[in-house]
Formats: sequence, C-alpha cells, structure tokens
Amino acid sequence: MWRELCSRIRREPTVPADAESPDARGHPVVFTTRELPFRQIRDVPEYRFDDIRQDDVVIDIGANVGAFCIRAARRSRRVFAVEPVAWEILEENIRLNQVPVKIVRGALGDGNPGRITWDGITVSVPTYSLREIVSLAGGCDFLKCDCEGGEWSIRPEDLAGIRRIEMELHLPPIGGLPNPSLLEYIARHYHFEMERMPCHDVLGVMGILHATCRE
Repeated sequence: MWRELCSRIRREPTVPADAESPDARGHPVVFTTRELPFRQIRDVPEYRFDDIRQDDVVIDIGANVGAFCIRAARRSRRVFAVEPVAWEILEENIRLNQVPVKIVRGALGDGNPGRITWDGITVSVPTYSLREIVSLAGGCDFLKCDCEGGEWSIRPEDLAGIRRIEMELHLPPIGGLPNPSLLEYIARHYHFEMERMPCHDVLGVMGILHATCRE
C-alpha cells in the first residue's frame, strides 16, 4: 500500500520562509530572534489549513516553535501543540502573538517515557498515544503531525472522528518502516493526496499527506 501512495506523490514549487512571515490572512506572525542550537521552523508552506473552522479542535504534533499552531489559532479558538524539544521558545512565541494555544510538553509515542532527538539535541520526555493526546485536547477535528517518524506509532483506529489530516510521512533513516495498517486505514476512510515538495527533497521524507475524511 505505501508503495502505491508513493506513486501518487506530486512535486510542487514552494516559497522560502521568512523570519517574520504573514499568516494566510496577511497578519504578521512574530517569532523571537533568540538563537538556539536547533532549527526554528517559522514557515509551513507545505501544509494546507484554510479550511480550519472556528469551532475545530486543532492538534499540532511536532509544533517546533509554533509556525503552524500560531497560524491555526488565528482561525480556531481551540488549538493544542505537542512539542518535546522547543517548548520553551514555543511558549514565548505564543505570548508574542497573543494566541490561545495550549502546550503539551511531550511527544507522540506508545505512552512510555522516550528520548527524542532534534538536530542533535536529545531530551527525555513523556510520550502519549494519539488517543491520549486527543483525550487531553477534548477531541480532534484537524490533525497536523510532523514528528520525524513517530507517526508510524499511530493506531489506525485512533484517527476515528478526525475530519482533516496534514501529516509529514517519513522513511528510514529519519523514521522506521511505514505502518501498512495506518496507510490502509487512511486509504479506506479518507480522500487523500500525497505531495513531495522541494523544501523536503531529502532522504527519509516520503511526502506530505493531505487527507479529508470521507462522508
């Protein structure tokens, strides 16, 4: 199944990220200029989120410094960000932009404590299954997930009830082998498209999944 999905990957041009870039409505998104020993992702042109609704519960797994969740919070009043490494600067950026984002310090996983590495920085944090994260958030309508291979730990049934998915899918050496049952569940229950963008044209990235639940 995952080979079939790979065959559906499209390549599209993208735009470079700016240190201060606007959201989809043209409002500026402000980020702290403090330097850190890991990449701070400040723009997310690869994700589609114009269809976030005001009453959606939005979950951003792998929030980094807030590029997605801050923009999402300009559309929805209920946004939850899961971040294991950059959570302190994420908090700072949320304050700078005065948006109502709640942070879960941790990572997607099997529920056991885990060691997460980002750009050579390794931290020990609690991990949560997707079902646990959804429970903490009080539901999920829109899921964005970019967690360097952690997506393959998602139990397919935990996606039930989620209307929209924006997810970066990884391959070795970034992540483990794809989980066929997860891909098969998505293929059965969602209209989807796979997209490979030049800004992610690196070894270990399968592509960006854009998925909408079938009615």
